[in-house]
Amino acid sequence: MIILPAIDLFEKKAVRLLKGDYAAMTVYSDKPLEVARDFVRCGATHIHMVDLEGAKDGTTPNLDVVTDIAQNTPLFTEIGGGIRTMETVEAYLTGGVDRVILGTAAVNDRGFLEQAVARYGSRIAVGADVKDGFIAIKGWLETSALSLEEFLRQMQALGVKNIICTDISRDGAMRGTNLGLYQKLAEQFTMDITASGGVSSLDDVKQLRSMNLYGAIIGKAYYTGAVDLKEAIEVAK
Repeated sequence: MIILPAIDLFEKKAVRLLKGDYAAMTVYSDKPLEVARDFVRCGATHIHMVDLEGAKDGTTPNLDVVTDIAQNTPLFTEIGGGIRTMETVEAYLTGGVDRVILGTAAVNDRGFLEQAVARYGSRIAVGADVKDGFIAIKGWLETSALSLEEFLRQMQALGVKNIICTDISRDGAMRGTNLGLYQKLAEQFTMDITASGGVSSLDDVKQLRSMNLYGAIIGKAYYTGAVDLKEAIEVAK
């Protein structure tokens, strides 16, 4: 299982939200590239990034920060948040990003999703952000009418290879990840599934690894020191 340490970007800074609440934001660094370089020092091979401003309004105000990290570290780089046009997909991919994550657009613009998957294959991932069993969109500010299971069935049928599933109720809350949810998804679907939200101990990492998941995202637990990233990467192997 791959550990993907995370950087959430807001105004070109590395921040974390609590349960997706923009009013509950903590700034951890104004030098995201240095944070990414620390991930490398800890043995990370991948990085997960989210443009929080883009997630709300579909823009790319942190594009330069993301491409800077992609071009100046050896990390496999994925980015989500506000990617709603082919131009944005191409801007990230030509800037050195390895994989882009479609969230709101995967729900609201199925034609765009199909076009992106047809053109770029496994370089397109889909974010399944779940709130009370339904898919949340637009920076988690709205909830769609799609249940998580129905949405994932649709994604698998479309040929999506990689899903990042976030339990919003656990995100940044430091109370453990939703192991039952990921166990169920691992049994139901053949796509690569990355667990996100509340991964806050080495025990979480061990249990997720035992489910044969593709990856687990570690965010706040890294920044607070609750999880030693180097140890988590070893445990995940």
